[in-house]
Formats: sequence, structure tokens, C-alpha cells
Amino acid sequence: MRVGGGQLLGVVAIALFISVVDLTHNRLGRHILLADAAGIAAYIGLSLVIAAFETIPFWPVLIAVTALWGAATLLAPPAGQDVKAAPSPRPGAPVKLATVFGASLLMVAFGNLLKGLIVTFPYSGVLVVIETRDHLTAFSRNFTRNSISLVAFFTGYHLLQAQGRPWALAAAWTAFAVCVGLLHLWSRTAEARKNEPRLM
Repeated sequence: MRVGGGQLLGVVAIALFISVVDLTHNRLGRHILLADAAGIAAYIGLSLVIAAFETIPFWPVLIAVTALWGAATLLAPPAGQDVKAAPSPRPGAPVKLATVFGASLLMVAFGNLLKGLIVTFPYSGVLVVIETRDHLTAFSRNFTRNSISLVAFFTGYHLLQAQGRPWALAAAWTAFAVCVGLLHLWSRTAEARKNEPRLM
């Protein structure tokens, strides 16, 4: 496996999918299945653009994705300002299976174009947003914040991929672990500051 800028944009595509579902369901008040379909359309659209390029340079994309992550993280509304759609009936198992089946057919239809951007997305992502619909905004916010760990993983792999897969994987997992640790520390620090008593 060779890691390039396309893998970084793949992380953006997943974050976009979740954000579109959240926006459509909670902000626009659409049913979760319709919101799921909107997210799938957004994912396929961006993935088609990514897959259209033969090669995507890594470092310029890394800079752009990191800047986008920073803006999305800093500009995200506080948890207390989450907008929630009115409760909707919970889709039954047949509906969920039909949703996954339909998404899978779409991915197969676009398989030659999307290439490596399909992965396990239709079998996991389309159900995750249904199951987390009651706290979808928080889930979207957390995924966006934590997605930088995936970016760190691909960066570590890219740096040592010329040395062979074992070294590249070791660098990737090290970068991922360090990034997760820093995010956890950041979250704990922010929580502690929020709970500090304020002087009048």
C-alpha cells in the first residue's frame, strides 16, 4: 500500500458524510434515513472527485486538511448549543438491512471509480449514524476532532513507507498513539478549566 494525499482526503470524506447527516437530520429536520441518503450522496460525490486524480500530492493536502481540521474544531458550537431533531420512530431491522444493502449496491456500482475509498464504509457508516441519531451532533463533533489521529497515522506511514511496510506501520501506529494521547490530554484540560470555580 502506498499512502498519498488521497488517503487524507478519504478521512475528510468520512467526516463530511457524518456532518451532512447531522445537518440534514438535526438542522433541517429530515428523517434519519433521508439524512443518511444525503450523507451517502455527499460521500460518493467527494470520493469521485478524489478518485479522478491519478496521484494526489501528500504534503500540500496535509497542510490543507490540517487547516480545515483546525477551523472545524475551533468553530464547532459548544455542546450546550446542540440542535436536536424531534424524536422519530426507530427504524426496524429490515429497514436497516435494506439501507445497508442499498448503500452497498451504490458502492459496487461506483466501485471502479471509487477504488480504495469504499473500504467498509457502506457496512458500518450508514448504520452508525442511524444508531447515534439521538446524539448525532456530539458524535459528529467528536469524530471531527479525533479524525486528526487518522491523519497522523497516514502521515507516519507516508514518512517511512519507502523503508518497507513494517517500519511504515510502526511509525503510523506511533503517530496515532501520540496524537490520541495529546487529544485526550487536551480534552481533560478543557474539561478541568470548564469546571473550575469562577471568582466573582
